[in-house]
Amino acid sequence: MNYVTFGGVTVGLCILGYEIMSWWPGRKALMKDPVKHAATLLPFLAAWCYGCLTTLGAGLIGTASSSVLGLSNWLGDAALLWGVGEQPGQLAARKTFTPLSGPGACLVLILTAVLVAAVKKAGDQTRGELKRGVWCGITLGTSAGVAGFAAVPLAQAVNAVADSVYRTV
Repeated sequence: MNYVTFGGVTVGLCILGYEIMSWWPGRKALMKDPVKHAATLLPFLAAWCYGCLTTLGAGLIGTASSSVLGLSNWLGDAALLWGVGEQPGQLAARKTFTPLSGPGACLVLILTAVLVAAVKKAGDQTRGELKRGVWCGITLGTSAGVAGFAAVPLAQAVNAVADSVYRTV
């Protein structure tokens, strides 16, 4: 498992900021129909959750996630070093992780198939949201901040759902 650096978290927060600013409908529109506007964030949020889960697994999906995280760490560290003179390579990861159970890993594989189908079916705008959501989830899923804290209950929920599904099948 790769660990996220300040640079990787910075990349993830840049993606998150971009997505929020692209989504922002304006105060009046948001106040008029908040549910409609909040629903447009669901593809990004679902993909973010999937990205978080991939960082907790192994195999080909975990390796791909680790590669994306390593690239994000490198890009972010380079930007921090050259942009603001920050020391590269400082870890920003959680000290402990909630691993996926065997059935939880099976569910991540199922979610991968669902995500591939969703990306294929989606229009250009939603396709970009899904890809950015996965990338953002990978970079922020193991961070020590609030986003990383969200990965713990997410992993526990996936493990619980998968354990109950695979016990009844």
